[in-house]
Amino acid sequence: MLLSNDLRILLVEDNLVVVDSVLRLLSKLGYNKVESVTDYNAAVQILSQKKIHLLLIDIFLSGTETGIELGGYIRKNRNIPFIFITANSDRATVVKAKEVTPNGYLVKPFEKEDLFTAIEIALFNFREQSSVLEDSNAANLDLVPATILTDSIFIKKQHIYHRISFSEILYIKSDNVYLEVYTIDKTFVVRSSLKDYHTKLPPKYFYKAHKSYIVNIEHISSINAKDVLIGQKRIPITKDFKDFLMKTMNS
Repeated sequence: MLLSNDLRILLVEDNLVVVDSVLRLLSKLGYNKVESVTDYNAAVQILSQKKIHLLLIDIFLSGTETGIELGGYIRKNRNIPFIFITANSDRATVVKAKEVTPNGYLVKPFEKEDLFTAIEIALFNFREQSSVLEDSNAANLDLVPATILTDSIFIKKQHIYHRISFSEILYIKSDNVYLEVYTIDKTFVVRSSLKDYHTKLPPKYFYKAHKSYIVNIEHISSINAKDVLIGQKRIPITKDFKDFLMKTMNS
Protein backbone atom coordinates (compact mmCIF):
# COMPACT_ATOMS: atom_id res chain seq x y z
CA MET A 1 0.00 0.00 0.00
CA LEU A 2 1.36 3.42 -1.00
CA LEU A 3 1.96 5.93 1.77
CA SER A 4 1.03 9.56 1.13
CA ASN A 5 4.66 10.62 0.74
CA ASP A 6 5.22 7.89 -1.88
CA LEU A 7 2.19 8.78 -3.99
CA ARG A 8 3.02 10.47 -7.29
CA ILE A 9 0.21 12.82 -8.32
CA LEU A 10 -0.22 14.70 -11.59
CA LEU A 11 -2.41 17.81 -11.40
CA VAL A 12 -3.85 18.91 -14.76
CA GLU A 13 -5.21 22.44 -14.30
CA ASP A 14 -4.84 25.63 -16.38
CA ASN A 15 -5.85 28.14 -13.70
CA LEU A 16 -2.62 29.02 -11.89
CA VAL A 17 -4.48 30.34 -8.84
CA VAL A 18 -6.22 26.98 -8.48
CA VAL A 19 -2.93 25.16 -9.09
CA ASP A 20 -1.29 27.03 -6.23
CA SER A 21 -4.25 26.37 -3.93
CA VAL A 22 -4.43 22.64 -4.69
CA LEU A 23 -0.67 22.21 -4.34
CA ARG A 24 -0.81 23.81 -0.89
CA LEU A 25 -3.67 21.54 0.16
CA LEU A 26 -1.83 18.45 -1.09
CA SER A 27 1.32 19.49 0.77
CA LYS A 28 -0.63 19.91 4.01
CA LEU A 29 -2.04 16.41 3.53
CA GLY A 30 1.45 14.95 3.09
CA TYR A 31 1.26 14.43 -0.68
CA ASN A 32 4.57 15.96 -1.72
CA LYS A 33 5.40 14.20 -5.00
CA VAL A 34 3.16 16.33 -7.19
CA GLU A 35 3.65 17.75 -10.69
CA SER A 36 1.32 20.07 -12.55
CA VAL A 37 0.62 20.74 -16.22
CA THR A 38 -1.98 22.89 -17.95
CA ASP A 39 -3.18 20.86 -20.94
CA TYR A 40 -3.92 17.45 -22.46
CA ASN A 41 -0.70 17.12 -24.48
CA ALA A 42 1.57 17.95 -21.56
CA ALA A 43 -0.26 15.42 -19.39
CA VAL A 44 0.07 12.67 -22.00
CA GLN A 45 3.79 13.42 -22.30
CA ILE A 46 4.29 13.13 -18.53
CA LEU A 47 2.38 9.84 -18.46
CA SER A 48 4.64 8.44 -21.17
CA GLN A 49 7.79 9.40 -19.28
CA LYS A 50 7.04 8.90 -15.59
CA LYS A 51 5.15 6.63 -13.24
CA ILE A 52 2.07 8.44 -11.95
CA HIS A 53 -0.24 6.91 -9.34
CA LEU A 54 -3.15 9.38 -9.49
CA LEU A 55 -4.34 12.32 -11.60
CA LEU A 56 -6.42 15.32 -10.56
CA ILE A 57 -7.94 16.72 -13.76
CA ASP A 58 -9.84 19.92 -14.44
CA ILE A 59 -12.55 19.31 -17.04
CA PHE A 60 -12.07 22.52 -19.03
CA LEU A 61 -8.41 22.98 -19.97
CA SER A 62 -6.37 25.28 -22.18
CA GLY A 63 -5.96 23.89 -25.69
CA THR A 64 -8.46 22.03 -27.84
CA GLU A 65 -8.81 18.86 -25.75
CA THR A 66 -10.81 18.73 -22.52
CA GLY A 67 -10.16 16.94 -19.27
CA ILE A 68 -12.88 14.46 -20.22
CA GLU A 69 -10.91 13.59 -23.36
CA LEU A 70 -7.84 13.11 -21.18
CA GLY A 71 -9.88 10.80 -18.97
CA GLY A 72 -10.85 8.81 -22.05
CA TYR A 73 -7.19 8.52 -23.06
CA ILE A 74 -6.27 7.26 -19.59
CA ARG A 75 -9.05 4.67 -19.59
CA LYS A 76 -7.95 3.39 -23.00
CA ASN A 77 -4.18 3.49 -22.58
CA ARG A 78 -3.25 3.69 -18.88
CA ASN A 79 -4.36 1.80 -15.80
CA ILE A 80 -4.33 4.82 -13.46
CA PRO A 81 -7.09 6.29 -11.26
CA PHE A 82 -8.14 9.89 -11.83
CA ILE A 83 -10.42 12.43 -10.16
CA PHE A 84 -12.13 15.31 -11.94
CA ILE A 85 -11.84 18.66 -10.16
CA THR A 86 -14.15 21.26 -11.67
CA ALA A 87 -16.36 24.23 -10.95
CA ASN A 88 -19.04 22.68 -13.15
CA SER A 89 -21.68 20.47 -11.56
CA ASP A 90 -24.43 20.93 -14.15
CA ARG A 91 -26.22 17.84 -15.43
CA ALA A 92 -24.72 17.95 -18.94
CA THR A 93 -21.13 18.09 -17.66
CA VAL A 94 -21.67 15.33 -15.12
CA VAL A 95 -23.32 13.05 -17.70
CA LYS A 96 -20.42 13.62 -20.11
CA ALA A 97 -17.85 13.01 -17.36
CA LYS A 98 -19.50 9.72 -16.39
CA GLU A 99 -18.77 8.33 -19.86
CA VAL A 100 -15.08 7.95 -18.97
CA THR A 101 -15.78 6.52 -15.48
CA PRO A 102 -13.67 8.80 -13.26
CA ASN A 103 -12.66 7.52 -9.83
CA GLY A 104 -13.98 10.69 -8.23
CA TYR A 105 -15.58 14.08 -8.94
CA LEU A 106 -14.77 17.13 -6.80
CA VAL A 107 -16.56 20.44 -7.25
CA LYS A 108 -14.41 23.55 -6.74
CA PRO A 109 -13.89 25.19 -4.36
CA PHE A 110 -13.21 22.36 -1.94
CA GLU A 111 -11.57 22.02 1.46
CA LYS A 112 -8.56 19.98 2.53
CA GLU A 113 -10.76 17.28 4.08
CA ASP A 114 -12.79 16.96 0.85
CA LEU A 115 -9.62 16.46 -1.18
CA PHE A 116 -8.21 13.91 1.27
CA THR A 117 -11.44 11.89 1.27
CA ALA A 118 -11.70 11.92 -2.52
CA ILE A 119 -8.09 10.76 -2.96
CA GLU A 120 -8.21 8.01 -0.36
CA ILE A 121 -11.56 6.62 -1.55
CA ALA A 122 -10.44 6.72 -5.19
CA LEU A 123 -7.23 4.84 -4.41
CA PHE A 124 -8.96 2.29 -2.19
CA ASN A 125 -11.65 1.50 -4.76
CA PHE A 126 -9.08 1.34 -7.55
CA ARG A 127 -6.94 -1.12 -5.58
CA GLU A 128 -9.97 -3.29 -4.83
CA GLN A 129 -11.08 -3.33 -8.46
CA SER A 130 -7.54 -4.06 -9.67
CA SER A 131 -7.25 -6.93 -7.20
CA VAL A 132 -10.46 -8.51 -8.51
CA LEU A 133 -9.30 -8.14 -12.12
CA GLU A 134 -5.87 -9.58 -11.35
CA ASP A 135 -7.43 -12.59 -9.63
CA SER A 136 -9.72 -13.12 -12.62
CA ASN A 137 -6.89 -12.76 -15.11
CA ALA A 138 -4.69 -15.11 -13.12
CA ALA A 139 -7.46 -17.71 -13.15
CA ASN A 140 -7.74 -17.37 -16.92
CA LEU A 141 -4.01 -17.77 -17.38
CA ASP A 142 -4.13 -20.95 -15.32
CA LEU A 143 -6.11 -22.49 -18.17
CA VAL A 144 -3.07 -22.23 -20.46
CA PRO A 145 -1.21 -25.58 -20.54
CA ALA A 146 1.88 -25.36 -18.35
CA THR A 147 4.11 -26.68 -21.14
CA ILE A 148 3.48 -23.52 -23.15
CA LEU A 149 4.88 -21.32 -20.38
CA THR A 150 8.09 -23.16 -19.54
CA ASP A 151 10.27 -20.65 -21.40
CA SER A 152 8.30 -17.43 -20.96
CA ILE A 153 5.90 -15.39 -18.88
CA PHE A 154 2.90 -13.19 -19.68
CA ILE A 155 3.20 -9.54 -18.62
CA LYS A 156 0.33 -7.08 -18.87
CA LYS A 157 0.86 -3.65 -20.43
CA GLN A 158 -1.99 -1.29 -21.33
CA HIS A 159 -4.66 -4.02 -21.14
CA ILE A 160 -2.68 -6.43 -23.36
CA TYR A 161 -0.79 -9.51 -22.15
CA HIS A 162 2.63 -9.77 -23.79
CA ARG A 163 4.46 -13.08 -23.84
CA ILE A 164 8.07 -12.42 -22.82
CA SER A 165 10.80 -15.01 -23.10
CA PHE A 166 12.77 -15.46 -19.87
CA SER A 167 15.95 -14.98 -21.91
CA GLU A 168 14.80 -11.44 -22.83
CA ILE A 169 14.50 -10.30 -19.21
CA LEU A 170 17.60 -8.41 -18.06
CA TYR A 171 16.69 -7.51 -14.48
CA ILE A 172 13.77 -6.61 -12.23
CA LYS A 173 13.71 -3.65 -9.85
CA SER A 174 11.39 -3.28 -6.87
CA ASP A 175 9.67 0.08 -6.39
CA ASN A 176 7.35 -0.09 -3.39
CA VAL A 177 4.36 -2.31 -4.34
CA TYR A 178 5.35 -2.29 -8.00
CA LEU A 179 8.10 -3.98 -9.99
CA GLU A 180 9.85 -2.62 -13.06
CA VAL A 181 10.70 -5.49 -15.42
CA TYR A 182 13.46 -4.55 -17.86
CA THR A 183 13.80 -6.58 -21.03
CA ILE A 184 16.15 -6.17 -23.98
CA ASP A 185 13.92 -3.55 -25.63
CA LYS A 186 10.99 -2.81 -23.29
CA THR A 187 10.08 -1.95 -19.71
CA PHE A 188 6.98 -3.28 -17.94
CA VAL A 189 5.43 -2.26 -14.62
CA VAL A 190 3.95 -5.12 -12.58
CA ARG A 191 2.05 -4.99 -9.29
CA SER A 192 3.77 -7.64 -7.15
CA SER A 193 6.33 -8.14 -4.43
CA LEU A 194 9.86 -9.06 -5.48
CA LYS A 195 9.63 -12.27 -3.45
CA ASP A 196 6.41 -13.46 -5.10
CA TYR A 197 7.59 -12.62 -8.60
CA HIS A 198 10.87 -14.43 -8.05
CA THR A 199 8.97 -17.70 -7.68
CA LYS A 200 7.66 -17.34 -11.25
CA LEU A 201 11.16 -17.20 -12.74
CA PRO A 202 13.52 -20.11 -13.49
CA PRO A 203 15.99 -20.31 -10.56
CA LYS A 204 18.79 -21.43 -12.87
CA TYR A 205 19.11 -17.90 -14.28
CA PHE A 206 17.38 -15.46 -11.94
CA TYR A 207 18.93 -14.51 -8.61
CA LYS A 208 18.23 -11.88 -5.99
CA ALA A 209 21.31 -9.69 -6.25
CA HIS A 210 20.15 -7.05 -3.78
CA LYS A 211 17.08 -6.34 -1.65
CA SER A 212 15.60 -4.38 -4.56
CA TYR A 213 16.88 -6.33 -7.57
CA ILE A 214 16.58 -9.68 -9.30
CA VAL A 215 19.04 -10.21 -12.15
CA ASN A 216 19.35 -12.62 -15.04
CA ILE A 217 22.94 -13.82 -14.66
CA GLU A 218 23.08 -14.65 -18.38
CA HIS A 219 23.16 -10.90 -19.09
CA ILE A 220 25.89 -9.90 -16.61
CA SER A 221 28.83 -8.47 -18.55
CA SER A 222 31.10 -7.39 -15.68
CA ILE A 223 31.41 -7.68 -11.89
CA ASN A 224 33.14 -5.59 -9.26
CA ALA A 225 33.01 -5.39 -5.48
CA LYS A 226 29.77 -3.41 -5.29
CA ASP A 227 27.79 -3.98 -8.47
CA VAL A 228 27.31 -5.83 -11.75
CA LEU A 229 26.86 -4.40 -15.22
CA ILE A 230 23.86 -5.47 -17.30
CA GLY A 231 23.57 -3.58 -20.55
CA GLN A 232 24.31 0.03 -19.57
CA LYS A 233 22.92 -0.34 -16.04
CA ARG A 234 25.04 -0.86 -12.93
CA ILE A 235 23.08 -2.85 -10.36
CA PRO A 236 24.10 -2.99 -6.68
CA ILE A 237 24.85 -6.42 -5.24
CA THR A 238 25.26 -7.91 -1.79
CA LYS A 239 28.50 -9.50 -0.63
CA ASP A 240 26.81 -12.91 -0.58
CA PHE A 241 25.74 -12.56 -4.19
CA LYS A 242 29.21 -11.42 -5.23
CA ASP A 243 30.74 -14.43 -3.46
CA PHE A 244 28.25 -16.69 -5.22
CA LEU A 245 29.17 -15.25 -8.61
CA MET A 246 32.89 -15.58 -7.99
CA LYS A 247 32.47 -19.17 -6.82
CA THR A 248 30.34 -19.98 -9.87
CA MET A 249 32.89 -18.46 -12.23
CA ASN A 250 35.75 -20.38 -10.68
CA SER A 251 33.99 -23.75 -10.52
